[in-house]
Amino acid sequence: MKIKFSTLTLAFASAFVLGSCGGSQEETTASDQEVEAVQEELNIYTDRHYEVDRVLYDLFEAETGIKVNILPGNSEELLSRMKNEGDRGFADIYFTADVARLYQAQEAGFFQNSSSAVLDSIIPSYLREENGKWYGLTKRARIIAYAKDRVDTSMLSTYEDLANEKWQGKIAVRAANNVYNQSLLASIIANDGEEAALAWATAVVKNMYQEPSGNDRDQVKAVFAEKADVAIVNTYYVGKLLNSEDALEKEAGESVNIFFPNQKGRGTHINISGLGILNGAKHAENALKLIEFLAQEKAQEQLAQANYEFPVNKNVPASDLVQSWGTFKEDTLSLQKIGALNATAIQMFDKAGWK
Repeated sequence: MKIKFSTLTLAFASAFVLGSCGGSQEETTASDQEVEAVQEELNIYTDRHYEVDRVLYDLFEAETGIKVNILPGNSEELLSRMKNEGDRGFADIYFTADVARLYQAQEAGFFQNSSSAVLDSIIPSYLREENGKWYGLTKRARIIAYAKDRVDTSMLSTYEDLANEKWQGKIAVRAANNVYNQSLLASIIANDGEEAALAWATAVVKNMYQEPSGNDRDQVKAVFAEKADVAIVNTYYVGKLLNSEDALEKEAGESVNIFFPNQKGRGTHINISGLGILNGAKHAENALKLIEFLAQEKAQEQLAQANYEFPVNKNVPASDLVQSWGTFKEDTLSLQKIGALNATAIQMFDKAGWK
């Protein structure tokens, strides 16, 4: 049994004193029973800051007795920390949003291979790394949020159509350094080729209502303010606006509808929040237990309801709000390929003049 050092020292001291005073064996045994065993645990680096995650970690601890310790930070900080720590790191798991970050960690050699029949049966192959280095746990679609009062759905079709001159001065979208945009462009490179993707990015720059700034919510707010007619955003941000306690944010969410692009072709671009077990993991078995727990129905239901993301478990429905947006065809391009094209996408944004 592993024993905490401070408690171990106290136990020896008690035994010595009792022995010197002629204490009985029963007294020594009673003192030994006060020794604390170290609790089973695992440690997570995460750039997700959602209350539902903490709720699920607590539920996992209640069911398994394994305590989950969290070290939060932004992705750049955590990737730098893992690089500096090497195999001597604190964490067992890295949990992050977007496959580009998972791929970056993978290429840096931070993840170990994992094998789980449970995860392979639940998570589709295009949402996980083939050797189990990382797994997607929730999905989000990058869609077109359009002004209800100014845009007819007949005007919308594909991502590629956003390069059309009819959208000049009407598109709101985030900056080139945003990883969600990088992954979208990587998917266009994979599907259409580099030449077509560069032409698309260059044309979209000309159609922006202003130089990119702000987050996804700010893009929807620009549509609400009639500065733009369409915004390229992740679905769950619209859900957050619609359920915001801020009246203006809620009104902004209500001003748009969601359109899923490329439904007659490859489908709408999908990305993930995902996680993998780190090479230096001291609690790798516990880490795999947590990932399996998060992929199963009970946890997937809570993730879907709380954050307006799509579950990866096909047996779990999306939230009522997300279902109200309708069913759609997903682009099932391997996310591994999207991650591998991230560097190319970053360079292409620069060539296109996408700030």
